Amino acid sequence: MNRTLLTLAAIASMSVALFAQDKKQNDWAQFYRYQKANEAILSGEKSRPTAVFMGNSITDMWAAQRPQFFEEHNFAGRGIGGQTSCEMLVRFQSDVIDLQPKYVVILSGTNDIGRNIGQITEEHIVQNIISMCELAKLHKIKPIICSVTPCKEFPWRKELKPADEIISLNNKLKAYAKKHNIKFVDYWSSLAAEDKGMIAEYTTDGCHITNAGYAIMEEIILKAL
Repeated sequence: MNRTLLTLAAIASMSVALFAQDKKQNDWAQFYRYQKANEAILSGEKSRPTAVFMGNSITDMWAAQRPQFFEEHNFAGRGIGGQTSCEMLVRFQSDVIDLQPKYVVILSGTNDIGRNIGQITEEHIVQNIISMCELAKLHKIKPIICSVTPCKEFPWRKELKPADEIISLNNKLKAYAKKHNIKFVDYWSSLAAEDKGMIAEYTTDGCHITNAGYAIMEEIILKAL
């Protein structure tokens, strides 16, 4: 192959790589993240999960740090770090409904309070989670709403003081779950310190969870499933 053809081949290869990168950057809800894993389930290569765990970095890191928990119980982790309830709602069809699990475990709200994609009212956070529950029930999937885990200060947005907002959001989610006969899983009470932040043993940075913290959460969620 002459130098011109090599150059053209290199340009073509670079163009494909840039296109793929650009596609990911513009995939606002990050559908690409679990596309292959979902395809493996839909094709029958892997079994349909008993439960899908939908969430943000708390769920994302849970599946990454403790894969044996998910494998042993036939659970599928569908958490994406940094995501808000808006982004989870957008990908709910492909990452939950299409997989037809028996349960969906929804842990959402921290990044909404953290304003990761802008300001959003507590009412609209609750509405997004309600929409996920209603979609699940429509497709014969049992939703489980989880309390947002405690956090006194966001490492990425230190000017915010989220502790009381988290408590308020959890109270509203609990009230909705009770009214509509949906299971509500309370992680907050087992992880919270007296100052409304997280117990030091259970967190790496005040918000994210250690293995010891995940062990506590696993005991709690298994009782609800």
